[in-house]
Amino acid sequence: MKPGITGWAQINGRRGETDTPEKVEKRVEFDLFYIEIWSIRFDVFILLATPFALLKTENSY
Repeated sequence: MKPGITGWAQINGRRGETDTPEKVEKRVEFDLFYIEIWSIRFDVFILLATPFALLKTENSY
């Protein structure tokens, strides 16, 4: 999958640096889940959830 503006991992708090193997593993889990259940409806949900996720400042630069 090509990277985009937002994603399932990002709206679930997995933003920012992946400086430990655990962080990489968790982000990959979210990405694999996204790939498995991808749909237009799911993409629309992610886009609608993105502004709310941006209000959380944890794990962001």
